[in-house]
Parts: sequence; C-alpha cells; structure tokens
Amino acid sequence: MTPNQPLVEWDWIGSHLDEISQRLVEHLVLTLIAVSIGFVIAMGLSLLVRRSSHLNDPVTWTAGVLYAIPSLALFAFLVPFTGLGILTAEIGLVSYTLLILIRNITAGLASVPADVRETAIAMGYTPRQLFLRVELPLAIPFIISGLRAATVSTVGLVTVTALIGLGGFGYFILEVMQRVFSTPLIVGGVLSFMLALIADTALVALQRLATPWTRAGG
Repeated sequence: MTPNQPLVEWDWIGSHLDEISQRLVEHLVLTLIAVSIGFVIAMGLSLLVRRSSHLNDPVTWTAGVLYAIPSLALFAFLVPFTGLGILTAEIGLVSYTLLILIRNITAGLASVPADVRETAIAMGYTPRQLFLRVELPLAIPFIISGLRAATVSTVGLVTVTALIGLGGFGYFILEVMQRVFSTPLIVGGVLSFMLALIADTALVALQRLATPWTRAGG
C-alpha cells in the first residue's frame, strides 16, 4: 500500500460486485454444506452415545482430536488423498463442527427431566414419539446454541479454504498476500464478519420460533 493509496478503493468494490456476489454464494454454500452434514453426523453420534453411554468418551475424544488439528495441517494432509476441491474443504470443515455439536446435542438431551420422560412413557408414548415430541423440543435451546457456535466458527474457517482453491471471501484475503492492496482484505474480512453475524441472528430467531414456551415464561 503506497502512502497516497486510500485504505478502501470504492471504485474497485463497484467494479467487482459480480465477483463479490460469486464469493458470497461460494461462502454460503461451503458453510451450509459443512454445518448440515456436521449436524446430521453429530445427531447420529449423540443418539448412539445416549443409547450406549460407554461410547461417550471415545466419541468426544475423537471429535476433540479432529477439532484440535490446525486447519492448514488438516487440509495439507487431505490434499494428496482427496485433491484440491470441495471434498477436501468439506471434510475439514465438517470435522471442526462435530465437537461443538455433539457436546450441545448430548447436553440438551441429558437436560430433559427424568419425571417428564416417565410421564410421557406412562401416557403411552413410544420411544420415537418420546424423542420427537418431548426430548427433542426441550433440547432445542442447547442444539441451537451448538448450531450458532458451529456456524460462526465455520464461516471463519471457510476463508482458510482459499488456500486450496475455494474459500469464498477468503479469496480476497489471499489476494492481499499476493499484492499490496488493502481493499480486498477489508472487503473479505468485513463481509465474513457480517455473514457470521447474520447467520447467528437468524439462528437466534429460529430458536425463538421453535421454543415459544420460553418467550411465554420470560
């Protein structure tokens, strides 16, 4: 950046609106795929842990190990096997959602009072009905909390996948590393933050819609 160069060049933004829109769609798609797949896997593992409590430690430990691996190291490890593309990106991104989601889902299901379960069983609820009509609704605040954390985290991590040819807004951040120009960095950083904020706000609204009894109680 030269001394006379402005921090943000609005002309550059105006002339790159199509590319910014393209990177927005890419960022959204990568995030939605990762969180959706991560949620399905985490829900399945959480139900498995709920049925067989001795699996809790190994499942949590495995998810914790995946979460602790630095993203660049994980992508570098995967590239020789899965190549440069969306598969590599999603394997990494999904891996980082699991620990957050599993902990919140299992905590939510465990938070359902025993007397509520017993009452539902006494009323003739089948295990499926018990889960769908009693346990899952009461666990929603915990589950949404996990989804919020996983989504915001994933929005940030998607920028790193620019190093393997994807990355959404991370493409603009990577561009700054190749030439001295601050505008793409600011655009990528600000839009990533705004996307995370919007996603978090949407999930909060979803939680309020899904748990009307909490509003009544408040």
